[in-house]
Amino acid sequence: MDLIYLDHNATTALDSEAFEAMRPWFTERFGNASAAYALGHLSDGAVVAAREQAAALVGCTPAEVVFTSGGTESLNHAVKGVWEALPAKRHLVTTAVEHPALRALVVWWKGQGGEITDVGVDGEGRLDLAALEAAVRPDTALVAIMAANNETGVLFPVAEAARIAKARGALFLVDATQAAGKIPVDAVAWGADLLCLSGHKFHGPKGTGLLMIRRGVRLKPLMLGGSQERGRRGGTENVPGIVGLGKAAERARLGLPRMERVRQLRDGLEARLGEDIPELRIHGGGASRLPNTSLVGFAGLEGEALQLRLGEHGICVSTGSACSTGMREPSHVLRAMQVPEAYAIGTVRFSLGRDTTEGELAMVLDLLPGLVLALRENWSFKGHRR
Repeated sequence: MDLIYLDHNATTALDSEAFEAMRPWFTERFGNASAAYALGHLSDGAVVAAREQAAALVGCTPAEVVFTSGGTESLNHAVKGVWEALPAKRHLVTTAVEHPALRALVVWWKGQGGEITDVGVDGEGRLDLAALEAAVRPDTALVAIMAANNETGVLFPVAEAARIAKARGALFLVDATQAAGKIPVDAVAWGADLLCLSGHKFHGPKGTGLLMIRRGVRLKPLMLGGSQERGRRGGTENVPGIVGLGKAAERARLGLPRMERVRQLRDGLEARLGEDIPELRIHGGGASRLPNTSLVGFAGLEGEALQLRLGEHGICVSTGSACSTGMREPSHVLRAMQVPEAYAIGTVRFSLGRDTTEGELAMVLDLLPGLVLALRENWSFKGHRR
């Protein structure tokens, strides 16, 4: 059975060039990047080069890049660092549809005695900018929002949000984890003081990421230890991972034009679904979205059941955030959008990749109507059969 992978918002395959770039740093070039001899200098040079590649992807200077273990660590460093850096400000503004990693930090912030304002979205998942402007106060330490939603793919107006935050003296954090490799990321144009990425979302190695800290922003390190990363993250550098992240970042930046083809495939998928299957809705379909993401609600079935049936045919999809699937309730994103429960429960996410083919989607479209019909015939919702 051939695998058809349509869950690229969850993770991506390691880029072949990134893999090859990493190989020698596992074996003959194993030196510690902090060492003073030639083998260490080689590793240090590789880290410097990767930092330049990563900076080019996000539109910042290499000195502003801190390598981390991934998006979750980057968010923790940013949010907890701001808490310590601004003791006179204990208010954080975010949105109701952020990734679970940031939502966990909202709980942490409250537990420290801080105050939270969650800004809502409309029925298409678009950020309410008027509500954001009303939420930011003189004692707001941080405004933290995502560039693109991991479930719906809806894009947020980050530059406008930055202007609101800065007008009131708040720092501005962008979670660009889902955006990188799919749309251009520009920390300067977006007005980001802090920006997070995770390597495995754009064909880099798992366990790698970065935190962009704008020049002039002072945060205490989250990871205490040595003076690595200009004293901003202690611990011996993961040279193979950093090299792989750098190469993947370069490939993602140069490969952005390919995403237009992905957009066309996604739009064709949605058009066919609308023609072939009644009672479905594209969550966020009326908003600006990532080119690869389609979150589809099928009334009359459970999304998890459809996911399992597709999996039996080698088709990999998600029912929402890969970090929180397993919960049978609708996601917090769909609840915030006030999606009718029948559609929310029957939601499946298709997230295409740069190598997804028209033939793969044709196979999916051939299968889906029959699977949906069969599941609807056997479906029971709140004790009532369809």
